[in-house]
This record gives sequence, structure tokens and C-alpha cells, in this order.
Amino acid sequence: MSLSLLLVSLFTFVELNCENLFDYQHDEGFNDYEYLPKAAKKWDKNRYWNKLNNIARELVACGDEGEGWTLPDMIALTEVENDSVLHDLTRRSLLRNAGYEYVMTHSADERGIDVALLYSPFSFRLLGQYALRVVPPEGKHATRDILYAKGLVLSGDTLHVMVVHAPSRVDGERATRPYRLRVAERVADAIDSLRCHDPHARVLVAGDFNDYDGDSALVRLCSRQLVSVSQGAKGKNGAKGTYKFRGKWGSLDHILVSEALADWLHDCRIVDEPFLLEDDEKYGGKQPLRNFKGPKWKRGFSDHLPLVARFKW
Repeated sequence: MSLSLLLVSLFTFVELNCENLFDYQHDEGFNDYEYLPKAAKKWDKNRYWNKLNNIARELVACGDEGEGWTLPDMIALTEVENDSVLHDLTRRSLLRNAGYEYVMTHSADERGIDVALLYSPFSFRLLGQYALRVVPPEGKHATRDILYAKGLVLSGDTLHVMVVHAPSRVDGERATRPYRLRVAERVADAIDSLRCHDPHARVLVAGDFNDYDGDSALVRLCSRQLVSVSQGAKGKNGAKGTYKFRGKWGSLDHILVSEALADWLHDCRIVDEPFLLEDDEKYGGKQPLRNFKGPKWKRGFSDHLPLVARFKW
């Protein structure tokens, strides 16, 4: 490690779509029937805990390697079902000794999935948090709330964080684009409000935007003085994006920061350790080792790979 790295404190931020991190109990009022013991996936206690510990192992791998290894300071998670899942992940899984605290949303999403933010209280002191609801277009189901949290980092500066999981493309990219643009506008409006109080606010927005760099929602956010620090991020084992669709790597996951925070960026990368990958038998190369392929349980991790950004305080 160079002398320059020793003279600063590095803050490690992780973003990960967990791909359906559901428990095996029914949540009344939500369509979570696919992840119950009697469903086709046979989602039971054993498979649930296998998934939890796999996600924990994946997050630990985001803390770099060798002598420079340290647990991530903050983790943005999408596709997590409820508070019970977050409690099990932080208190009972392989992460139980990491000391993470968490905040999360309780959205009106029809499947009951939410977003969450894990943080180490030793490197981030939470000052407040709330959910930002996005009003759906007419005829559309409710989407996930945007999670907003603010707190103090070790330098004494205030960090504002938003965690996003935008509507999917399941009904077609063009048909669902206006909904994702609505999410982007909700984020942009919230940032404008922060800047009214502090024009140089340090803001970090991360999550699964279900859009690629260059798509409308990302362009809209970057036009509001946000910098995509994850654009062009790659892994060291062949991943050229966080997600692979029909043989092509791309990133639906993004980390965007205000210009004031971009100056503090040290690096941004995709974590593609070999244990997170499998052979792509249809298109060649590697692909994320996910938990299911159709109804077949693969004992994997997620169909997304983690993004890691490090900042210098």
C-alpha cells in the first residue's frame, strides 16, 4: 500500500441487487407466493439460509483482499423483502459479528420487495432517514420507495445517501421508460431541495436503475450535476458490467455522486471473484452465478454483481 493511502481514510461503499432475497414466510397483502415452501422453487428454511450466507460471503468479498482487506463501511441493497430478512442478515448470518446497523423502506410494491442501507456505526453516524414515495403512472403498480439517509462520516462532513430500485423492463423498455423517468425526477427534486440548504452537499445515489448508461433516466440525473462514478467500471475476472443479458455485459446498477463528492473518489470497480461466476454455456465466457435458473436451484448468489466505490475522507 502506498504512503498516500496510509495518510487518508478510505470509505468503502457497496451496491448490490440481491436477486429476490425473500424469507420463507408469507407476508399478508403481498404477492410473495413464489418464495414459499410449497411453491415450485421449494423455498424453505435451508434454501433461505443458504442464500443469506451466500449474500454475506459476497459482501465480505467486497472489502478488497490481502493486507488491505476491511469490511465495507456502507452497503446499499435492493430486492430485500422485509425487516426480518435484514435482521437475519445482520444478526444471524455470517455477517453477525460485523456490527452493521440498517435502515430500510416499507414500500407498496406488490411483491413486497424493498431497499435497504447497511452501515458501520464506527464510520457513519446516522442523523436521519425517511422514504420517498413515487406516485405511479395511471394503470401501473406501485414501485419501490426511494430510501434517503443522512449522517456524519469520519471527516465530520455530512453524507446524503439515496438507494433506488427503479421499475423493471418486464413490460418492455419503451412502455416502462416513463415510470423510470418519474423515479429519476423524484431523486432530482430531492437533491434540489438539499442544495437549497447546502449548495455543496455531498450526495450519493445508488441502486438498480433498470437502465444503462446513456438511457433517459441516467441522462436526466447526470444533467442535474450528478457524476456517474461507476460508468465504465469493470471486474478483474472478465466482468464488463454488473449484469449479463443474452450474452452481453451491461450495468443496470449505478453509483452517482454530486460533484462535491466526486472529488473524493478513489476508485470504483465491479467485484467478480471466481466464486461469484459460472460458465455461460449458451453465449460463452462467464456470467453471474445466480440462485435459480428457472425452477432449478443452483445454490448461487445473484444475477447481479456488486459495485464497489471507495472514497477518501
